[in-house]
Amino acid sequence: MNTSELCCSVSTVKVAPTGETIKRTSARSATVVLGRNEFNDVILRLDINKTSAKYLMRDITVHKRFIKDGKACIQLPSHNLQIMLSNCPPHQLAAFLKCLVVKRECAKQQKPISGRARLLSELPRKFEEISPLCEKDVNAINNARAKAVEAKGTATTPAGPGKRKSVKRPRDNSGGPNADEVPKAKKLNISLNKTQLNPQQTRVLNTVLAGHSVFFTGSAGTGKSFLLKKIIGALPPDSTFATASTGVAACHIGGTTLHQFAGIGSGNHPLQKCIELASRPARKQQWRKCKHLIVDEISMVDGDLFTKLEATARAVKCSDKPFGGIQLIVCGDFLQLPPVTKTGEKRVFCFQSAAWTQCIQLTMELTQVKRQDDPVFINILQNIRIGRCPQELCDRLTATANHIIDRNGILATRLCTHKQDVDLLNQVHLKKLTGDPRVFDAWDSDPNLVSIINSQCPVPRSLELRVGAQVMLAKNLDVQQGLVNGARGVVTGFGAGETGLPIVKFMCGVEQAIRMERWPIRAGAGLVLSRRQLPLKLAWAISIHKSQGMSLDCVEISLARVFECGQAYVALSRARNLEGLRVVDFDRACVRAHPDVVKFHHVLRRQQRMMQTEIEDYTQDKENIRPYL
Repeated sequence: MNTSELCCSVSTVKVAPTGETIKRTSARSATVVLGRNEFNDVILRLDINKTSAKYLMRDITVHKRFIKDGKACIQLPSHNLQIMLSNCPPHQLAAFLKCLVVKRECAKQQKPISGRARLLSELPRKFEEISPLCEKDVNAINNARAKAVEAKGTATTPAGPGKRKSVKRPRDNSGGPNADEVPKAKKLNISLNKTQLNPQQTRVLNTVLAGHSVFFTGSAGTGKSFLLKKIIGALPPDSTFATASTGVAACHIGGTTLHQFAGIGSGNHPLQKCIELASRPARKQQWRKCKHLIVDEISMVDGDLFTKLEATARAVKCSDKPFGGIQLIVCGDFLQLPPVTKTGEKRVFCFQSAAWTQCIQLTMELTQVKRQDDPVFINILQNIRIGRCPQELCDRLTATANHIIDRNGILATRLCTHKQDVDLLNQVHLKKLTGDPRVFDAWDSDPNLVSIINSQCPVPRSLELRVGAQVMLAKNLDVQQGLVNGARGVVTGFGAGETGLPIVKFMCGVEQAIRMERWPIRAGAGLVLSRRQLPLKLAWAISIHKSQGMSLDCVEISLARVFECGQAYVALSRARNLEGLRVVDFDRACVRAHPDVVKFHHVLRRQQRMMQTEIEDYTQDKENIRPYL
């Protein structure tokens, strides 16, 4: 990723000392480049059409509150100017601003050049693109910050020779041994490994950025959702729409449901009615803006609905190209949960529709499992995934019924096939606790649209907790410490006061108070809702549908009432390892994979092997070719 250049929309605002706008210029397409001049100063160059403007990055203020939306503002007080960036790929914008801040702070450590020296200099004018961030830059800033903190001193440690000042010693009420320690400097934490993608994921990302319509799949735990978020961050926000087949999956990637984006209601209407619904002004404008459409959990999208969406896209965008010329980035695993159908209806998967063949240019599979690291367990899951359950495998899973996986007061989460069982188990166990209940109500941005928020937000509007309540994190808080989505814990207490925050001890060993978090929810047609609530939910039980995408530390599974193909696989693949898994009633009959999907999977694997063979043959041929002399 080039961290020194951005292609985006730019607005420049010239501001008077009184704060009034003097002049404003805007460009939908511009290039912003970071570089250095002949004096090694950090320079920002704006290329708009055939004109260029250069600004010295000396005293600047960077506003990055809306960086996730691809927006930021750079204020230049010395020029009375504001440079507003928009429609930037979020990850690229974050890397650009990080590079700007780091390089500018590094430049401050150098000896300044006087104005006279600049005036009399005979150096030729130049502009060179700035070098990429490196470990040397980060270390230089961290060392400078540490020296600055040390130079300030503390109440009992003077700042140094020639800088002694009469400082009144504050009263120390803590009585702790660290009262006189020098405060630590805030270190700059920059990951120089910017992509953090494996070769397979990188290949998918590069294929998407090349403009191809892609379907990428993979077994549970291969990093599909992680890659999808990277793709969303690499595409321009104004023309990219992230959707999913379910509300919870849509909220997980910061998008909306596919039905809400399309504006065609349930999708059960005749095609002409769907086109009329999608042609309403607000929806039509959204369709017209869309150049990149992302669909997660594609396995639960009905093939007939996909066909209607493709025809609707062509009609609304007035284009004969597949899906109206929109680039499709489709993700999911057809060997997991299938589309929901009514009794007696024939199930049609997306890949069985003619529209799928026309729209999807490349199909790619991720095979490197990240959730589990035990080869034996991975092999078990791969067999379950395609509906195979030999006797040896059956014996291993049956033996897990004797596993003792509860520890430190944290009980195993039970995965259930039906939502009614989940609600009943959670409420029964909660009422058994003797402590006083604490109720935490969410703050919703629009109380009139609570039904939409409830359908997409992973946490409830009202959460009742007691000491001893089994809970689960519903959001990544600190990946380094293991506080990730699905991490299990138990409530050990509450903070002071009636509204004191719950204190949770997690299986990873961390015990801390859990604060309110915010979930943005896109409701379609540009409407963005939000909910502020504790990132917790009761975890005595959870439904298999709601567990998709989670990694659970300790899980107990009941498969007696499995009613769908792939349901047993989804449940079993939530566990990180065999030691944290307990299957109470395993039966080989619950392992099922839809025959049409298995056939599709085998064809896909054969195509992947053929493609890999062609690549290897091509590479060998290139190595055997002697250069022409």
